[in-house]
Amino acid sequence: MRSLYNFLTHLGSPVLGVLGMFSPKMKAFVDGRKGLFEKLEQQMAGKQNVIWMHCASLGEYEQGLPVLEELAKKYPTANLVVSFFSPSGYEIKHKSAKADVVTYLPLDTKANAKRFLDLVNPKLAIFVKYEVWPNFFFELQERQIPNLMISALFRKDQAFFKPTGSLLFKALQTVDWIFVQNRSSLQLLNSHGFENSSRSGDTRFDRVSHQIEQDNKLDFMEQFCSGQTTFVIGSSWPEDEAVFLDFLNSEAAKQLKTVVAPHSMNPKGIERLAVALGDKAVRFTKAEAQDLQKAKILILDTVGYLTKVYYYADIAYVGGAMGNTGLHNILEPATFGVPIVIGKNFADFPEAVKLLDLAGLYAVDSAAGFTEIMTKMLADEKFRSQTGMICEHYINSNTGATAKIMDKIQELYGDRLV
Repeated sequence: MRSLYNFLTHLGSPVLGVLGMFSPKMKAFVDGRKGLFEKLEQQMAGKQNVIWMHCASLGEYEQGLPVLEELAKKYPTANLVVSFFSPSGYEIKHKSAKADVVTYLPLDTKANAKRFLDLVNPKLAIFVKYEVWPNFFFELQERQIPNLMISALFRKDQAFFKPTGSLLFKALQTVDWIFVQNRSSLQLLNSHGFENSSRSGDTRFDRVSHQIEQDNKLDFMEQFCSGQTTFVIGSSWPEDEAVFLDFLNSEAAKQLKTVVAPHSMNPKGIERLAVALGDKAVRFTKAEAQDLQKAKILILDTVGYLTKVYYYADIAYVGGAMGNTGLHNILEPATFGVPIVIGKNFADFPEAVKLLDLAGLYAVDSAAGFTEIMTKMLADEKFRSQTGMICEHYINSNTGATAKIMDKIQELYGDRLV
């Protein structure tokens, strides 16, 4: 199995290069890794006492950030290195991440793993949530570099626990400590012989709970909302648009100020959305102050504002769950006490399952279902308020994962990191 995996990863670069000719996202993936090692060698010059955190993309970076910040406080002489697999994470954070070095992770070949670790030479490696790369993990083990997973989430149907996933399972066995989000993940690991694991919870709760303490005001949102009931649609995909567009074009939506923040900044997708919403919508990148005040709908065709935009929401729809791309972060609106609506495909997201059970969140599977719950929330302010309070309480009741992780790191590796 390992030989086949290594053969396929060696084919990766030329195959991805061809795919990049047809896909802008794949092109960014390939181009971003050109000259990676030469650049990394310059970045790492003179840096010692390194702690390396790897994140798949932006969401995992935000998930790992509370731990990263605490590591910086606890070990001020350490150099923090953050790597990304996805361009969507690297391109947004390579200049602003709270780290000394930000880089792409090279493809998971044996040679790449050796060269990367020769340059970075971490005293501790931390992988966030799902990221398991066999050659990197085996090389970390060979070098006796401690390797942790944080905010990990496991299900029986994952490749780790299938006969075809034996290589991933063996890689997982090399991890020195696994911090999981929930009880079911811990029980699953225990049933497969993993004793080096503990339930810490999800560090995203710590991340979003701190957000409410920040200055969340945005001038453009003050101008746009003008004290009116505000509906925020965050990280939407075309499948989500099929659910909410009818409502936004209805008479009922005229009583609202609505922000639509698409997940993708693809110009064709933004233009399609603008055409579907007509002249009642303005695009953030083209709007003047007077346009914001008059418009009923603001298309947020830029990145970096959504977390603070949720501060203004009276109701939020979080995208990703109408299709198969994956539900986006519902904890961001929840921390502000905002009632939440999502799509139908959320079973793999325990926070959504729990909030649905608590009645802080509502899932819809059609445009009619979306209109029904929106009508209820707009007509019944008490219902809307109670739903939002459930969300806020849920966040406050689940903080503390970062402290548990840091306590264990200090216990196991404190002397190593000083």
